[in-house]
Amino acid sequence: MGQPRLRIYYGPSDQATQTLEAAAPARENVTVPLSEVFPLLADAVRSERTWLRDFADDEVTISTDLYEVLLAYQHYRRPSA
Repeated sequence: MGQPRLRIYYGPSDQATQTLEAAAPARENVTVPLSEVFPLLADAVRSERTWLRDFADDEVTISTDLYEVLLAYQHYRRPSA
């Protein structure tokens, strides 16, 4: 038997990439209910998943009333001096 040969893969050709981009435009935003996101994020935080750091600087859009509730919660959960 011949010796195995390794080849370096440089990714898809430019032509193939252009075809894929034209066929499926990128969706940058998805709208989902918080009830679907909360359990997954809570589990990821409890499990200390490292992939959370990849998204640490991402911005999220929340409603004003949720923001106000979060601010109040943050204020009242502080340990007293």
